[in-house]
Amino acid sequence: MHYSEDLLEEIRTRCDIVDVISGYVRLQRKGNSHFGLCPFHGEKTPSFSVSGSRQMYHCFGCGAGGNVFTFIMEYESFSFPEAIRALAERAGVTLPEPEYSEEARQKEGRRARLLEVNKAAAKFYYYQLRAECGKSALRFLLNRGLTEETMHSFGLGYAPQAGNALTLYLKSKGYDETLIREAGLSTFHEKHGTNDRFWNRVIFPIQDINHRVIAFGGRVMGEGEPKYLNSPESLIFDKSRHLYGLNVARTARKGHLILCEGYIDVISLHQVGMTNAVASMGTAFTAAQAGLCRRYTDELLLAYDSDAAGEKAALRVLSIIRESALGGRVIDLSPHKDPDDVIKKEGAEGFVRRMEAAENGFFYEIRVLEKSFDQKDPGEKTRFHREIAKKICALSEAVERDNYLAAICERYHINTDSLKKLVASHAINTGLAKPVTRPRAGTREKDDPAQHIRRAERALLTWLSEDVMLYKQIEAHLCAADFSWPLNKRVAAILFEALKMGKANPAAIISQFSDEDEQREVAAIFNTRLDNLDTPAAIEKAINDIFRMVKANIHELNVRRSGDADGAIDGALAAIAAKKALDELPRIKITH
Repeated sequence: MHYSEDLLEEIRTRCDIVDVISGYVRLQRKGNSHFGLCPFHGEKTPSFSVSGSRQMYHCFGCGAGGNVFTFIMEYESFSFPEAIRALAERAGVTLPEPEYSEEARQKEGRRARLLEVNKAAAKFYYYQLRAECGKSALRFLLNRGLTEETMHSFGLGYAPQAGNALTLYLKSKGYDETLIREAGLSTFHEKHGTNDRFWNRVIFPIQDINHRVIAFGGRVMGEGEPKYLNSPESLIFDKSRHLYGLNVARTARKGHLILCEGYIDVISLHQVGMTNAVASMGTAFTAAQAGLCRRYTDELLLAYDSDAAGEKAALRVLSIIRESALGGRVIDLSPHKDPDDVIKKEGAEGFVRRMEAAENGFFYEIRVLEKSFDQKDPGEKTRFHREIAKKICALSEAVERDNYLAAICERYHINTDSLKKLVASHAINTGLAKPVTRPRAGTREKDDPAQHIRRAERALLTWLSEDVMLYKQIEAHLCAADFSWPLNKRVAAILFEALKMGKANPAAIISQFSDEDEQREVAAIFNTRLDNLDTPAAIEKAINDIFRMVKANIHELNVRRSGDADGAIDGALAAIAAKKALDELPRIKITH
């Protein structure tokens, strides 16, 4: 839904950025700003700056920056509308009801009802675990080493042995059978009628990243098949796009996520402080789940079962996360079966040691591959080396291929030139090889001029946003059309209108962009800094140089367009006019 600029500004001004971020990051005042450790990347020296006067934040280490909306979006991984709702609730601002088409309104209403009935079911299961009928289930969980606090934290419950207890309860609360079935909480058989999907099982509520119950998993306590039973997919639950435990793990900020196979593994790890553990739910890990992980981390540590099935699953996951540009390492759990087993036998310290020694994903693949070949047989050994070459060829970057090739040769005592030839041969045979482009003698790669101009435009916008008097000196000589990059041009138009009225509010400008990627880009525009500007004289020179660079660039583009459109004479006249305009530009002076 589109919210008015006035409403967004009201929410933003009521949510002081220093107060909001202080709830997530420990800040210390230094001069006019507050500093702390950046929550978006690991660091030991505070480089994360929060400005109360500008209502913006900026990390000088990783470049993250923005206003209070973008901070909540980045930290909580919220969409822009979700961030608006969260901050509006904090500020006590009532948001207007969204306007939907009739079809969309019905769908949204159905989603809301499904979430509502799931919430009611979760409460029912929760209390049944603590009732007389749930004693055996509670004992089962306690015997697995789970504490009352952990069970409460994950909302664990119990589905009674009576086959329709939940359905009767939900109907008594006003929910109709159609909705209950659509939520996957009951099934219908012509012979037996309506029955609960889950009965006599320990229940694991499955939550989305906003802590809303979207489905359930049920586990038998003794013998029985299936061992785990999950809710079917619905309007609110797509198991290929969710991960169990991610609602907590996404804010763990530990630099990686631990990927497990089961609910108990995740819960056991969280219980001993490893709150970055997640698991897929009754299905193989998917590319969509890998993309979801990328929102929160650059690396996955695989804690899959140590049996043959777990090994096969780990190999599949490694290929998926490599395609998704995620790093992957594999935790060796043997001789124990799974993470829960490791914690019971070796404690949290034992799991941490194994986690710290986790094996590089590529090396893990090669080690598993090695088992398929008899290394004492020359033919088998040659085939093994060919398979290694294929895997190296599959790596996307040349430097990565070179690094792994060298490491593999050292580890397996393979002649480097021989393996290089195998890699080259495979690349040629499969069409992966490309002609090598060699630079001409005496030349070297130059910086991209377009990116140089883009940065110059952004630096100029940053300076102007911080000092209205700078803009007043060049107001007659600078307009939004002087910026060649489209987003810079749009930001300039909004900024210059504000500067004409004697004020500039970058935090408010960010809110005028509804697209999340654009918001982050606009935040970056207003935090563009140039290096080695230590004195007022150096800053003044840099501002003037960049002002002229921006103007010269747009004049050059205009001259080129004029020549293309109207011929050489008009192009020459345009060039003369452009030079005259540049010569007449005023010199900007820093007045304070």
